[in-house]
Amino acid sequence: MSQSVFHLSLPCYSISKTTNFYVDVLDAKLGRYTTQWVDIDLYGNQITFTKAGEFAFMYKSYKFEDSVLPAFHFGVILNSGIWEAIHHRISKEQGQKVKATTYLAGKQGEHTSFFVEDPNGFVVEFKCFKETNQVFAS
Repeated sequence: MSQSVFHLSLPCYSISKTTNFYVDVLDAKLGRYTTQWVDIDLYGNQITFTKAGEFAFMYKSYKFEDSVLPAFHFGVILNSGIWEAIHHRISKEQGQKVKATTYLAGKQGEHTSFFVEDPNGFVVEFKCFKETNQVFAS
């Protein structure tokens, strides 16, 4: 897997609420910021949130195995130790166990994921592969 850093820029309603969610709930690192935008370091990847007015992403869900997933989402792939820690942290923050699902069980590309929604309605996926060399396996 490449060690390149990914950059994503997204609109947001509130810089402070978005920053608090990513830094305090997801344990991401705060980067550069102003009152109009903020850079978030999400496990080595840069997400820039820019304050915007109303926005909408019209997307449909899709079915993957027995789950219905949002077509528009982004996330990170973590090793099992970090994945377990963030899953526990988010479950504690939410006051309930955040559902984790294993996909492609017993097949190439087996991974476990959970999804959380940020204050802007974006869905963030946290993924952990059983075998890290199968991230892009076909």
